[in-house]
Amino acid sequence: MTPRRDEAPPESTGLRERILDGFHELLRERTFDSLSVAEIITAAGVSRASFYFYFAGKQAVLAEVVRRAVGAGHQAAQPWVRGSADPREALRAGVEAGADLWLSHAPVLRAIVESWASDPQLRELWLAQMATFTEAAVARIEADPARLDGVDVRALAASLTWAGERLYYLAACGVPPFDDRAVLVDTLTHLWVSALYD
Repeated sequence: MTPRRDEAPPESTGLRERILDGFHELLRERTFDSLSVAEIITAAGVSRASFYFYFAGKQAVLAEVVRRAVGAGHQAAQPWVRGSADPREALRAGVEAGADLWLSHAPVLRAIVESWASDPQLRELWLAQMATFTEAAVARIEADPARLDGVDVRALAASLTWAGERLYYLAACGVPPFDDRAVLVDTLTHLWVSALYD
């Protein structure tokens, strides 16, 4: 069922946020695959009509929370992306902010990483979202006067981006040694700095 955009919302505009909040709370205890739309509706305390006014299904709810988290991730990376500070320090600050962000959104990160390979809509979403990080890294690397010669910058940027995704995911799942925030930050910072500046 697709949402109808040609009529007024059935209830208040706060319903959309209630759905997102209810969904996020359910993800703290359950896997995305095990959730049903009916459970999301119950957790949010909204009607079925209200749910489907805003979202086509549970994939659309996950897509929205993922886009919001990724947007916050881009904000965290801005000091390095803009080149407004020492690159090594800016990278560490970005990795630290990214660690805090993804650990606070651990259920969302687990849901998308565990689901994107088996769901075409989520696959398209996650590949597009990860590409935004890769493109930002490519632009920053190419703007650096110490640009890497003879290196496929796009492949390097994508490798670093996906390595970050995997390590943040392992941290979100509580997998040692990355469940230790200091180890996570030190390792990711070392990967980026070694690849780009050493």
